[in-house]
Amino acid sequence: MRLRSLARVVATAALAATLALFTAPAGQATPATEPASSEVGAYASGTINVFPPIQGASTWDRFGQTPPATHHRVFYNWGYLNDWSVDIYRNPGATVVSPFGTTTSAGHPVSVTVVTVRAGCATGNLADGGYLIGLEARDTTTGEVIGRADVMHVANKPANIAVGATVGPWTKLGETGRFRYSSCYQVNGDAGAHIHLEVINRTRYSCYLNRSAGTELNDLTVIGRVGTQNSGPQQAC
Repeated sequence: MRLRSLARVVATAALAATLALFTAPAGQATPATEPASSEVGAYASGTINVFPPIQGASTWDRFGQTPPATHHRVFYNWGYLNDWSVDIYRNPGATVVSPFGTTTSAGHPVSVTVVTVRAGCATGNLADGGYLIGLEARDTTTGEVIGRADVMHVANKPANIAVGATVGPWTKLGETGRFRYSSCYQVNGDAGAHIHLEVINRTRYSCYLNRSAGTELNDLTVIGRVGTQNSGPQQAC
């Protein structure tokens, strides 16, 4: 369950025909480099809901070009390519937050730790696509790591968002931003500003909730789950 103190109103932004997003080539983002683990480990004892990594209103796959069934995955965790990815849209200046819920399906508290902070694009230049912030979700009752999420294209990262930091569901990781047009970020207008989200299980495969392009989301919209036991990547829950 994700806690929320204030209701959020979903606002639908009007789109100009000239604003278009083109999917960035997979090879232009810098993949995470971690040694592969030889141990798969036990199945997770509970699942954790995944929410939009943007506070307030946002839009799922606004232009219909980045559905998780086919969208490119470019980052690795524990030596494995992430399970699924999707673009979540919001004009520049929105607050970026952790996508993980606060409790598991078994009711255990969840802690989220920052495991990666760096420029996300292969050029190493923040102007080309902002920060990649990697987060790890752990069941604090059992001590097991359930999954990770890579949050890409983050602007204006606060200084306290560093590797090892613990973040809550409303801790500000940064903001949505508009970066210069490049091979890593092919966006022609503010309506194309987005967060590229990738998710992975520690064991087996996580899943996403299938929905139509352009679906409006809010803080309480579940978009996927980690800790599930799907048989392969890019599968719906």
